[in-house]
Formats: sequence, C-alpha cells, structure tokens
Amino acid sequence: MKTLALQLITVELDNGSQGIFVGWPLVTADTAIGDGQVENLWFSDIQDVPVHLTLEQLMELLRKQLCSCDSTIQ
Repeated sequence: MKTLALQLITVELDNGSQGIFVGWPLVTADTAIGDGQVENLWFSDIQDVPVHLTLEQLMELLRKQLCSCDSTIQ
C-alpha cells in the first residue's frame, strides 16, 4: 500500500476555538530540540476545494502552491 507521511498541527486560540492543520511532517522524532523552533507562521486565504478531493489530490494542490511561492520569494 502506498503511504503518505502527514503531520497534524492543532492550534488553540485564547477563545477556546481549535483548528487542525494537515501537512507534510515538519517535526520528526530525530529533529533536535534546537533545530525545531518555530520562526514564522503564516495562514493562507480560505480556499474552497471540491468536496470529493482525495488526500493525494489535496497534497498535490498544496505542493504546487508552495512551489510557486518559493519561486517568487526574493
């Protein structure tokens, strides 16, 4: 079976609201404590995606957006 490594990040606001974000692993068991500090955090605009989008299709959509962002950063 083909697998895809994912990591969930739960964010809780001071009003008690919570959100879960899914993405490629950022923090792993072998990440040293000193090498895993958060420096920046960005939130994208809210985007509507098809209801029946597979996880693989969603991750490909995200990968394409990240690649285009990387190419525009100076």
